[in-house]
Amino acid sequence: MAFPPQFLDELRARLSLADVVGRRVKLVKRGREHSGLCPFHNEKTPSFTVTEEKGFFHCFGCGAHGDVIGFVMRAEGLSFPEAVERLAGEAGLEVPKATPQERARAEKAKTLYEVLEAACVWFAGNLASQDGRAARDYLVGRGLHDGTIARFRLGFAPDRRDGIKIALMGQGFGEALLLEAGLIIRPEDNRPTYDRFRGRVIFPITDRRGRVVAFGGRLLAEREKAPKYLNSPDTPLFHKGRLLYALDKAWAAARDGKEIVVTEGYTDVIALHQAGFTGAVAPLGTALTETQIELLWRLVDEPILCFDGDAAGGRAAARAAERALPLLKPGKSLRFALLPAGEDPDSLIRALGPGAVQAVLDRAQALVDVVWRMVAGRQPADTPERRAGIRAALRSHAYAIADRAVQEYYLGEFEARLDSAFGSGRRQRGRRGVRDEGRPVHALGLQADGNLDILRLRQQQLLLATLLNHPDLMAEFGEALGMVRLDAPELDKLRQEILKSLGSGVDTADLQSHLIGQGFSGLLGKLLCGAVYEHGVFARPGGNLEKARRGWLELFERYHRRREFGAEIDAAVRALTDEPTSQNRVYLERVREQQLRTNDADWGDEDFDQATRARPPEG
Repeated sequence: MAFPPQFLDELRARLSLADVVGRRVKLVKRGREHSGLCPFHNEKTPSFTVTEEKGFFHCFGCGAHGDVIGFVMRAEGLSFPEAVERLAGEAGLEVPKATPQERARAEKAKTLYEVLEAACVWFAGNLASQDGRAARDYLVGRGLHDGTIARFRLGFAPDRRDGIKIALMGQGFGEALLLEAGLIIRPEDNRPTYDRFRGRVIFPITDRRGRVVAFGGRLLAEREKAPKYLNSPDTPLFHKGRLLYALDKAWAAARDGKEIVVTEGYTDVIALHQAGFTGAVAPLGTALTETQIELLWRLVDEPILCFDGDAAGGRAAARAAERALPLLKPGKSLRFALLPAGEDPDSLIRALGPGAVQAVLDRAQALVDVVWRMVAGRQPADTPERRAGIRAALRSHAYAIADRAVQEYYLGEFEARLDSAFGSGRRQRGRRGVRDEGRPVHALGLQADGNLDILRLRQQQLLLATLLNHPDLMAEFGEALGMVRLDAPELDKLRQEILKSLGSGVDTADLQSHLIGQGFSGLLGKLLCGAVYEHGVFARPGGNLEKARRGWLELFERYHRRREFGAEIDAAVRALTDEPTSQNRVYLERVREQQLRTNDADWGDEDFDQATRARPPEG
């Protein structure tokens, strides 16, 4: 039997070729491909490859080649219809019946592609005409080049009720077909049909193969009760929750190793592409769906969701995180990048250039960080009951993950963070001291792992990261920051720029954007990241402001203690090296013990042993 092309396309889109092949072949991922021993002939050296992005397998030994349907046909000895039925059951699709009606529907689908392509050409022609001048001015005003406009096939729908209706019916397309394609609307009271898109800039929406399947339109002039953005309705070719804007271009970008960035609007996607971020896509007027997340994972393992840095962006990130958790698999996750407040990708590129966007993407946070922040960072934790509530909420999120291995890692990660932030409930003892002055020492979580230079670097990075992520603290600690001299020249240069910027009246809320514009994007990416935050949970963006304040004070006190002890220890080491007496040895030990008691282990066993081995002690 013949299956409708759109049904077969949907079947291939819903199934992971690597997963299907992996049931019979042990695959090893190498770059963007998987490889293994060919199941269709005997071989000792792998020559069988699976290319997920392109949707085909190939054996360089025996020449076997095909898509997911072809693999099942070969591997299980099935006919084409049998393989399609088997895979449709796995994908949750109902197999179309080979009836005259189904065959007619398949033919109609071909005609739908034709009418939508004709509509795209008509919209583009309008944009180039005198009627499209305002639309062209709008697009140019958004910074779009002629080549970009042509590449995305942008168009214009005149503000007439029957413009496309007359044009396409004049080309031989029937009114019923225009209705089914979503190009015109029939009122409920049976009045004459009229154009769906009127007075709008038109954004063609294409499927994975680049075929036009729908349109989005942005209103040029305000009209009462008319939405600013309007999409085609669901049709036999278009389901807004199963497709992404610019998906066909993102497939090509993923094959080239580019990052996949999910943003919120058509113009943002186009601006990102024009700036070189050719893996940018967007959902189509809805929050990101489960199907779209699975589709993204077929492109890359960890796509980046890019949200506005305002409250609405935070809520959107939280919704996406909650939707993604049940779907997580080993190696498959999401990252989250938050833009500066008041900016979107389009405005940020126009204001500061592509480097500013890259800096935002470089600081993208892992999904686990987003979940932690949306639970632990939004409620007080000043009583045992509230801390227990945070723990229960985090565990609830972890239990939503269907994959047991990923679930267990999330549970372990949350427990470790809870212990770092709040302690285990037992009195903290040992070389790092106990809680004192109402300020939890364990909040810093600083561990040198034998490398004291790394420890000192992390302390100084946290001094800056805390203030950059909590700019409200700048007013209180700006003067103290001026007293600090950081060891790393690049960090101290950044510190000086922060102080200079505040002195010149830069709004602290826009401080990060200012620093990016001053050429610090790379340094900020290294500074505002998990490797630094794991040494100080309080420094993370979106966390509790009072915890950040107490954590910064403790860091600042440690910094000064280290400076003071450094001079005293240097003197003790020189004395022991010059005169290795028992008295000088005891003096050095006492200075070191005092340093440990004050919770600053900058002087390690290796340094101590090296000093005492300089000369054998006398007596």
